[in-house]
Amino acid sequence: MTQRVTVVGGGLAGSEAAWQLAARGFDVSLHEMRPVVTTPAHKTDRLAELVCSNTFKSTELTNAHGLLKAEMRLLGSMVLEAADGSRVAAGSALAVDRDAFSAAVTGRIASEPRIEVVRDEVSSIASPCVIATGPLTSDKLATAIRARLGVGALAFYDAIAPIVARDSIDDSLVFRGSRYGKETMDGADADGAYLNCPLSREQYDEFLDALVSADQYHGHEFDEVPYFEGCMPVEVMAKRGRDTLRFGPLKPVGLRDPRTGREAYAVVQLRQEDRGGRMWNLVGFQTRLRIPEQQRVLRMIPGLADAEFLRYGSIHRNSYLNSPAALTTHLSTRDDPAILFAGQITGVEGYTESSATGLLAGINLSRVLTGESPVIPPPTTMLGALYRYMREADPAHFQPMNANFGLLDDLPERVRDKKRKRELFAERALRDLQLWVEAHSIHGTLTAQA
Repeated sequence: MTQRVTVVGGGLAGSEAAWQLAARGFDVSLHEMRPVVTTPAHKTDRLAELVCSNTFKSTELTNAHGLLKAEMRLLGSMVLEAADGSRVAAGSALAVDRDAFSAAVTGRIASEPRIEVVRDEVSSIASPCVIATGPLTSDKLATAIRARLGVGALAFYDAIAPIVARDSIDDSLVFRGSRYGKETMDGADADGAYLNCPLSREQYDEFLDALVSADQYHGHEFDEVPYFEGCMPVEVMAKRGRDTLRFGPLKPVGLRDPRTGREAYAVVQLRQEDRGGRMWNLVGFQTRLRIPEQQRVLRMIPGLADAEFLRYGSIHRNSYLNSPAALTTHLSTRDDPAILFAGQITGVEGYTESSATGLLAGINLSRVLTGESPVIPPPTTMLGALYRYMREADPAHFQPMNANFGLLDDLPERVRDKKRKRELFAERALRDLQLWVEAHSIHGTLTAQA
């Protein structure tokens, strides 16, 4: 008798996971609570409904999202095949007709005899399963997840600060240092853990004026979350008074610039985000500014004039797990390798990233159920690097992440030309993924596309 598995959530990750499991011979119950229980974001009862933009972003290999899609094609992504079939003109981006796309995914799932779509709200966790309920996980299931993983494992809103590439920061204008020279982590840089951007009074005043007058994003009603003191948008703090930031995240006390021997009027600190030191987080800069405004205003900070943003700041409702604290390497519960999580609930951002984790969850659950060990692509690949981030990020500061080149292992040689560097990243990633596929006998369920 064929074993039946459960997939909870009919979004991008859940649909992809269900398809991968069915393609590997498993009977699947795909549970989607719409239309029995609706959400403030969705408008239809179709699977894989896109509620925000209609683009899966770039298809170019020199773009992190383009590389991730190329990797997914090697693994046989059903979601990408549906996207290709409903594509609309958008330059190098993979944009789709929303209705045609969701109809295509729904049709593929409905026509697969091994998949049964069940319209109900799941309120408990039963092994074996993939949980891919996304940022609007129902309260009942969230309660079950917290009971299984611990009260602190599930967050209900993001307060995300921007991340910039280390090699885009002007070292002539910043200095290393920890406040009062205190550093508690073994092996940290002897000069201090933080990069500090000092501002004069004139620079601070100009920056503050730009910040408080910048255009903010106002999303759907469901996206309007209450602001808590710990996740206050930096622009909201700035409007409380001209010295609020100087006594908050930009306080200069205990940060003496070794080049001048003095404390600056204000200091913006950047904290290392990854072990390789390629990604740096602007401390305290969670924001609802629109992306062009983040680029304009934050590049006024000394040392960040040419900053390359690997992730933009945001604050919005988003149920997600503290994956490095609560889950295993392949994103299962620690007590049962056959209870996996996928999609945005794991701490990835974006359509492509969510679909990719669903794809790998389907592959790995099928391996676990057939007595094989779960596997993760090498960190030289974009998919493998995303999983490494969710495994190795600091649990105390874990926040959702999108695909970006800062996640990848460095190249063995230094390459100054950015385009060429990304070409080499892509060549290595696809070569290493192909070797990984062959080594573990993982074959895509669809024909790989160029």
